[in-house]
Amino acid sequence: MAPDVRRPVVDLTEAEARRALPLKWGTVPDDVIPAWVAEMDYAVDPVVLEAVQRALADGVTGYPLDHYPELGEAYAGWAGRHFGWAPDAAAVRAVVDVTGGVRLAIDVLSGPEGVVFPTPGYNAQHRLAGITGRAEHLLEVPASAERAEIDLDRLDRLLADGAQTLILNQPHNPWGRAFTRAELEGIRDVVLRHGARVVCDEIFAPLVLPGAEHVSYLAIDGTHDHAVAVVSASKAFNTAGLKCAQLVVPSAADRARLDEEPMSRNDSYSALGVVAALAAYDHGDPWLASLVERLDQQRSLLGSLLATHLPEVRMRPLEATYLAWLDASAYGHDDAAAVALERGRVRLSDGASYAPGSTGHVRLNIATSPDRLTEIVERLAKAWT
Repeated sequence: MAPDVRRPVVDLTEAEARRALPLKWGTVPDDVIPAWVAEMDYAVDPVVLEAVQRALADGVTGYPLDHYPELGEAYAGWAGRHFGWAPDAAAVRAVVDVTGGVRLAIDVLSGPEGVVFPTPGYNAQHRLAGITGRAEHLLEVPASAERAEIDLDRLDRLLADGAQTLILNQPHNPWGRAFTRAELEGIRDVVLRHGARVVCDEIFAPLVLPGAEHVSYLAIDGTHDHAVAVVSASKAFNTAGLKCAQLVVPSAADRARLDEEPMSRNDSYSALGVVAALAAYDHGDPWLASLVERLDQQRSLLGSLLATHLPEVRMRPLEATYLAWLDASAYGHDDAAAVALERGRVRLSDGASYAPGSTGHVRLNIATSPDRLTEIVERLAKAWT
């Protein structure tokens, strides 16, 4: 079989984006540029789109199957190609989305005590501990840290005080970090010391940028008895609305516990989402390579724009994702996102939703066109300075 030819990333026009991305673009006035929710202003990979269109033409709009062995095989093959490590295909289960998978894993597999949540942390996963009937313990990372790292001593104390589960974003949203193997080994050692569990959200694994690498927590020796990973093609291929992520469960005993649960524990993934995931994993590599190249260019462009227009903004190194974590506090605005919207007509994600009580921080989505990113930063400069 001939190798796939690289497929380009195509920028959506504003009109196309408003049709395709109703949450990101459809909830802001016409004069506002949205750079908040984690969706990309790019057309869907044609191979994925065509697979979904074929399925729709065939009338695939019914209930999904209880289990898709081919999904596990596709993800295992994809992970092996990209990360040099792959789970057993039998370890993979379909779930509705990553946050739903995290919740399912905690509900079924975790002990009844508290959940450790590093902060700043993905805002949709704040309060998951409470939803699952457990106390939430925030593991705060100082805003002043140049390169965000898990405080292992603090994690050790929280687990010693009774917490039983760590939610780990790897790569991390909103820090933009790809944790190293040594860092993950350190986390493993602390977790093993206390007999705790790790639920690892790895949705941004496909989007590690040049200069860093993704190491799955499950690729670390000694993790399979206490950890699961939640993965998905949806963030990299812009298919979140199709609703299909995967829970990777290496322990046979854990899989048996999950499989014994009633359907209502894990029911809302879709057959079309499975179709999209299979197409992405089996045939999406050429488009993904173009996407990572584009995001690397956007990362460089953002650095140059900030140096020119907003030199007092501090940005942690962006190693993965398309989400930049910015500290704009030097410009004197406690709620920098509100000022950006009011004065600059740019919608950003407020940093306080990721780190309650923090001020001056925002999360900026760079997955757009170079021209639009340039306009965003120019508008922020007018708003903040």
